[in-house]
Amino acid sequence: MIEEILALKKERRAVILAHNYQIPSVQDVADLVGDSLELSRAAARLDEGVIVFCGVDFMAETAAILSPQKTVVLPVKGAWCPMAHMITPDQLRDLKALYPDAAIVCYVNSTAEVKAESDICCTSANGVQVVNSLENNQVIFIPDRNLAAYVARHTKKQIIPWDGYCYVHDHFTPDEVRAARALHPGAEVLVHPECRPDVIDQADFVYSTAGMGRHVSSSAAREFIIGTEVGMIYRLVKENPEKQFYPLSEKAVCQNMKKTNLEKVLRALQTLEPRVSVPEDIAARAKRSIERMLEVKV
Repeated sequence: MIEEILALKKERRAVILAHNYQIPSVQDVADLVGDSLELSRAAARLDEGVIVFCGVDFMAETAAILSPQKTVVLPVKGAWCPMAHMITPDQLRDLKALYPDAAIVCYVNSTAEVKAESDICCTSANGVQVVNSLENNQVIFIPDRNLAAYVARHTKKQIIPWDGYCYVHDHFTPDEVRAARALHPGAEVLVHPECRPDVIDQADFVYSTAGMGRHVSSSAAREFIIGTEVGMIYRLVKENPEKQFYPLSEKAVCQNMKKTNLEKVLRALQTLEPRVSVPEDIAARAKRSIERMLEVKV
């Protein structure tokens, strides 16, 4: 199957992008593995005309927004991010009416329609810098309440959060951190900013998945407890075979990320379906929010 995928990829002039949370076999066949923004930026930069995006819906949408001339395929139509759908454009407009002087900062883990209603996007890596780059003293931060709480700790601006969350990261508990430390007392604890504040308080470092990768490669530590979706550990082990990695919880699994497999990647290359596209008017407004984010220096 891998041979078929590689041959068809060449024939289609396609590139396979895989998120850090994908299953190992999909990560292995991908041309690039990374976080959602890394992959979308790569999609816009690469010459290939077909992008097979192994992730969830909002990631493929972002790639389609940044590369409208390319064919973007999401191998599993039902691979979606629950948090991205926890706020609708109508709900956001209602919130804006309550706080007319506030800027709207939209986490990239959101739908294209919500991005289109926002002033600027952010990632888990640059949320603080994005918020601090704004002139507004009030900031509506959507849709993740935990990332909003993390950003609020690092800014003097008033953060107005939406009550959305990632079910994987929101389920981590301080007790799990303490238990993991007891099992691995020499390990550094790295958690994602989508975790709850009381979990972040127990960690040594807070990073996006890309940040975790950079930290691990440069750290003198030999052991790490990883507080994000378990798929991240495969990449960390692959890139740092001399170090040891332990999941904060074996239950930290995004079911939608795990829906993609080699068979579905092959079918996507064969059929170029399911294709992801964004209506032109929505894409144009969403792209402004994304591009404004990209202008912020980190």
